[in-house]
Amino acid sequence: MNKMISLSLLTISALYSAEIKLSPIDVEATIMTDVAHKAQTSADVAQALSDAVPSIDMSRRSGIANDVLIRGQKRDNISVEVDGTKVCGACPNRMDPPISHIVTNQIQTIEVIEGPYDVENFGTLSGGLKITTKKPTEKEQAEINVGFGSFGYQKFGASASGGTDRIRVSASVSTESSEQYKDGDGNTLAQQVDIGGAPGNKYQDKYRDIDAYSKKSAMAKAYIKTFQDQELRLSVAANRSTGVLYANTPMDAAYDDSNIYSIEYNIDNVSDAYKNINLQYYHSDVDHPMDTKYRVAGTLNYMTNHLKTSMDGIKLKNSFDLSSYQLLVGLDASQRMWEGEKYKTNTLTGMQMPSIVSLPHTETTNQAIFATLEKSYGALDLEFGARYDYTKVKPDGAYKSNDYTAFSANLMSTYNINKENIIFLGIGQASRVPDARELYIVPQGNENLEQVTNQEVDLGYEINNAMFKFKVKAFYSMLNDYIYYNDTTSTFQNVDAVVYGGELSASIFATDALSIDMGASYKRGSKDPLIGQTGKNMADMAPLRGNIAANYEYMPNSTATLEVVASDTWDKYDGENGEQEIDAWTIVNAKVTHAVNKQFDFTFGINNIFDETYAQSNTYADLVLVSASGTSDIMLLNEPGRYVYTNLDFKF
Repeated sequence: MNKMISLSLLTISALYSAEIKLSPIDVEATIMTDVAHKAQTSADVAQALSDAVPSIDMSRRSGIANDVLIRGQKRDNISVEVDGTKVCGACPNRMDPPISHIVTNQIQTIEVIEGPYDVENFGTLSGGLKITTKKPTEKEQAEINVGFGSFGYQKFGASASGGTDRIRVSASVSTESSEQYKDGDGNTLAQQVDIGGAPGNKYQDKYRDIDAYSKKSAMAKAYIKTFQDQELRLSVAANRSTGVLYANTPMDAAYDDSNIYSIEYNIDNVSDAYKNINLQYYHSDVDHPMDTKYRVAGTLNYMTNHLKTSMDGIKLKNSFDLSSYQLLVGLDASQRMWEGEKYKTNTLTGMQMPSIVSLPHTETTNQAIFATLEKSYGALDLEFGARYDYTKVKPDGAYKSNDYTAFSANLMSTYNINKENIIFLGIGQASRVPDARELYIVPQGNENLEQVTNQEVDLGYEINNAMFKFKVKAFYSMLNDYIYYNDTTSTFQNVDAVVYGGELSASIFATDALSIDMGASYKRGSKDPLIGQTGKNMADMAPLRGNIAANYEYMPNSTATLEVVASDTWDKYDGENGEQEIDAWTIVNAKVTHAVNKQFDFTFGINNIFDETYAQSNTYADLVLVSASGTSDIMLLNEPGRYVYTNLDFKF
């Protein structure tokens, strides 16, 4: 590590030794654009990301509100921000991952950061997601999206934007609902529990056929020009989900309410060198009770675990253009609250019994300073980033408080061989502190956990010309004091681990009308054996997976696509901590997007055409999942079977 810091310091010195015009650098990020239009099967962001980005796997949690993994990393190991607002979920069992608090029809772009290469955000250990929602426009415009799918799926979304030179406003609303999907064997969510769950986890007869979820979302923005080159930006978003079934967990979500607020003041062109100053205050909160009301275990008295979390933050960024250098300097401060309580409710009387603490009220306060510096030397582009954090985690009661300090740094370089070919190298280090769940949740928490540090190297090559695009990346990640759930001791512990692998993506433009897209990812992970265990395999390391799609543009803006998605057998898994072997699978998807005119287009598609029964998410014990009576076989949640859908898009 000392060598890496020395290299970084040498690089800073070198950046000041020449004056050559800067060119853009994009080493360890993938940009997904026009998300609202591309996400056709549902409004679930996890589904859209896993379909589009090879390094992302989806963790199936329900019919909606699914989670994502970047290179086998999830939870707090990846950061999520929406328009600069850091968003957290309340559920310790990941029923409401951060990306579930925004829907696809509100999103313009998503930047996927692969590796420890983001110093602007707290906790970007192994990757991150930067979600940018649609901005208000001066031009008056509106859009309506209507979607229908198998298993009673219905979606409606509408948005409008307009204004003047002084003020621009926008608003969007979305609603969607679905019955329980069926897997390739024709089993609903309730029927999958009948097969893989203990009697108490099964759904009561009167609830067996209820809908899988209902979700409503709304967002409003106002951009107000106060002075020349100055703008006040206001944003509010609300998400309301009810009756969300989580079949392979012991509880379902009674509701999931979240709010995101942001106040931002932006000044451009402060001076010739001082290009921008941006000050933002944000708040997000989540209210999430999960219960056993629908299950056999809750027939007489049902248990509720009611979790709440909130995040308040402020960020100041200053951008400078100093001759041939681009410098960003910023301050970042945030405070997260997280707490939970359990209680029983009598089904007949509705009387609530005394509660007990499931997660003590905990405040995680972070203060940080960060900077990035960019410079070019002819064909070589360099970017250096650094961040220093001080974090305090303070729980109520007799629990131990914890203080952490961390220095993060990265060096990213791109060498432009010519206009079509580039190679890139990234070296980075980042840390993240344990969260309240890992430290204090009853009874699995370990209040003595150290923070995790990731030291990573990334190397890649990209070619982009008129005939094809090709990008390949490899990475090697060393995780010191990685936080891992030990199923033998039923608690979290620190352990050293490594993760390595690679991804590739390619597009071949065979003719003006025919193109081929493909992508693949592979990763492996090993750890030191945990206390009381001997295994070294890391959990959540999905096997080799890939896809190939043929696209035929039969008329302008109208395309037919046939796609094959496949996964190898998941035969390297952490069986001591709940995982199991998962069979290889292959599915075939097809869709047609047809532009009737500039104002109206529709999409018709079929996913999993041959109605295969398969599972893509494993059963690592950091999630509380159900198992059949008298066995240790944890229930796998199968993916949907044949799914037929259509989307209608109207623009005005």
